[in-house]
Amino acid sequence: MASVLIVSEIQKGSLRESSYELASFAQKLAGASGRDVKSLVLGSGAQGEAEALAARGGGEVYLVDGELFANYTADAVQKAVHAAIEKSGADVVLFSNTPSGWDVAPRVAAALDAAYVSDAFDLDAEGDQLVFLRRVFNGKLDARMLPSVPVVATMQPGATAPFEGSSDGSVSPLDVAVSADECGTKFVEVKTAEAGGVDLSKADIIVSGGRSLGGPEKFEEVIRPLAEALGGAVGASRPVVDAGWMPHEYQVGSSGQIVSPKLYLACGISGAIQHLVGMKGSNFIIAINKDADAPIFEVADVGVVADLFEVCPALTSAVTEAKG
Repeated sequence: MASVLIVSEIQKGSLRESSYELASFAQKLAGASGRDVKSLVLGSGAQGEAEALAARGGGEVYLVDGELFANYTADAVQKAVHAAIEKSGADVVLFSNTPSGWDVAPRVAAALDAAYVSDAFDLDAEGDQLVFLRRVFNGKLDARMLPSVPVVATMQPGATAPFEGSSDGSVSPLDVAVSADECGTKFVEVKTAEAGGVDLSKADIIVSGGRSLGGPEKFEEVIRPLAEALGGAVGASRPVVDAGWMPHEYQVGSSGQIVSPKLYLACGISGAIQHLVGMKGSNFIIAINKDADAPIFEVADVGVVADLFEVCPALTSAVTEAKG
């Protein structure tokens, strides 16, 4: 039987959350097409991470464990992926659309002479035909990609919720014959940028402010108190970041972070297409804007046509009182 292969990533000793998002996509495809789910875990001393993935949607997990795989090198990863494809018989291979995914996925596709889809945000099967959805023209349109198999695809991080169920997967070792001398590249070091802001892709609740706030001080007076009352994170639109009111790491949109929280509050954001691309996958959207014709209301579950300087403080007080 054909299968779908998840190529997971380990970062700082733990599986990236995007690997469990791939498990959600793989399980969805398995249910629609009857494929088995297989996974690949690469690392050094990664038995525990492989078992964790097997228990959360990873299916049968192939573990390639060795010092060469402690850090990313494209040549070694590519050989391991090919070994896993041969072992599993996979005709669908899923990577996260991360820097390492961008690097190795096209190499795998080219070597297999396979179809390639990049940065997809959803997938499905219609009979025997696979369907991948990706955004084009800066998010103005959603394109339906209908590739032949085999196909290699990178999936957009944050486009779906991580797999939260339990599964009866298994872990088996996979031997990959590759040495450091065979690799055209070698790992040198990891340089970590100074931490700042919040990883909005992992936030369950985001309260974002737009240019209508009028100045940076209003984020501290209006937006942040509401976010803290709700136990959420602060976000911002691109005009706010361009004006220097908030750092870039707070920007939601096509040139910022793509988010899909359980609750997204857009305060004083008109809803330019670049912003909608970054947040319209949210589970529930509340928009507050004085302009009843603002595009943000087209994607909102609840729209409040009112002055945000009246609504947000009142909402903050109501949430704080409700929490006791």
